Amino acid sequence: MPDVSIVLFTSDLRLHDHPPLRAANEARQVVPLFVHDRGVTDAGFAAPNRLAFLADCLRDLDAGLRERGGRLVVRGGDVVEEVCKVATETDADEVHMAADFSAYAHRREQRLRRALEAEGRRLHVHDTVTSAVAPGAVTPGSSDHFAVFTPYFRHWSGVRLREPMAAPRAILVPDGVGSEQLPARDGLSGVSLGLAAGGEAAGRSRMTSWLRGVGAYEVRHDDLAGDATSRLSPHLHFGTLSPVELVHRARRTGGPGAAAFVRQLAWRDFHRQVLAARPAAASTDYRTKHDRWRSGRAAREDVEAWKEGRTGYPVVDAAMRQLRHEGWMHNRGRLLTASFLTKTLYVDWREGARHFLELLVDGDIANNQLNWQWMAGTGTDSRPNRVLNPVTQAKRYDPDGAYVRRWVPELADLDAPSVHEPWKLRGLDRAAIDAYPDPVVDLSDGLARFKRARGLD
Repeated sequence: MPDVSIVLFTSDLRLHDHPPLRAANEARQVVPLFVHDRGVTDAGFAAPNRLAFLADCLRDLDAGLRERGGRLVVRGGDVVEEVCKVATETDADEVHMAADFSAYAHRREQRLRRALEAEGRRLHVHDTVTSAVAPGAVTPGSSDHFAVFTPYFRHWSGVRLREPMAAPRAILVPDGVGSEQLPARDGLSGVSLGLAAGGEAAGRSRMTSWLRGVGAYEVRHDDLAGDATSRLSPHLHFGTLSPVELVHRARRTGGPGAAAFVRQLAWRDFHRQVLAARPAAASTDYRTKHDRWRSGRAAREDVEAWKEGRTGYPVVDAAMRQLRHEGWMHNRGRLLTASFLTKTLYVDWREGARHFLELLVDGDIANNQLNWQWMAGTGTDSRPNRVLNPVTQAKRYDPDGAYVRRWVPELADLDAPSVHEPWKLRGLDRAAIDAYPDPVVDLSDGLARFKRARGLD
């Protein structure tokens, strides 16, 4: 048994159901370490909303460790260099961390393993910490990954998940290990005003309340105004909740709503196994349609209108304004806004994915990029040319217009169906909402342009 082990926290900022922490804590002393990764910052991935949520998570993690006699050690810089420094300072024999799936994380892991082994130390990488089923754990006979969700879900559902682990009762940290100051969201600029609080305590409270009402999820998950989704995605992204524990608890709850929710968790693992096998899909078409996306001044103006929530299509604008205010967007809104940008405006999906990553607190490379590709028709969707009509979708999923009125106050006095088609108003009625723009494109014109581009006309 080693005298000192290090547990390197990355996107697993919790104490409950944490296999690397459990393994590291078998040593006489353990160093709970988080490194502000310079590579992540240099890559432009350190967006304000995620930095703010991360600050909450680290403070909550430190508080939980202190309740157990320990503390969080925070460093900044190159992860490999900082881990090796801490290992040298504490004479640690082992480092434990969660497996990750991105190309960057894989390279970082390889570098860390080589550096530690050169010093006579060991790196232990643990699966099923940030996913319920590890990428590559289930594969079809003819490929290294599933390209279609339905057969993947069938195999995923048959995997026997490990049992969740309790949080440790006590943690003993070596004396004298230096740490940077814990970050705080105060003082960060560009943070969305309605950004939710981060941290394991907040995540577990949300999980408990969500599972009590999960029975309604199957029928209400697309209700835009009802806000009947879990809002657990930020906690899954930062790992303040365990996907393994979440699947177990949902299955124990039972019923159609819980089953529908578990299916969504499987989608998360599905995208991870796709990106693990095809890392280039983070920036290139998974299945190209040889699109010649619009560019130039007109396209740029359309993109700006889309970002600002001023396209003239109320449900699209409502979703984009929710994103800016909360750093989060309802899943149905994500589908609608992505379809509108890529199919109706015929703009490159990477433009939309980049903007989402600038604002989303749950901005996850696998889910974000591959969901954008799914809607653009360049990903795993079996119907790559589907186009979501924002008016039809609005009337179906926001029938009385409550969601639109919440986020587009210019239209607050309109009743359905006018709130979804304000351009049809005439005279004084239209003049009363003159602050709201006309549509940037006629839907029929946008559809015709898309069909021409894809050779479908």
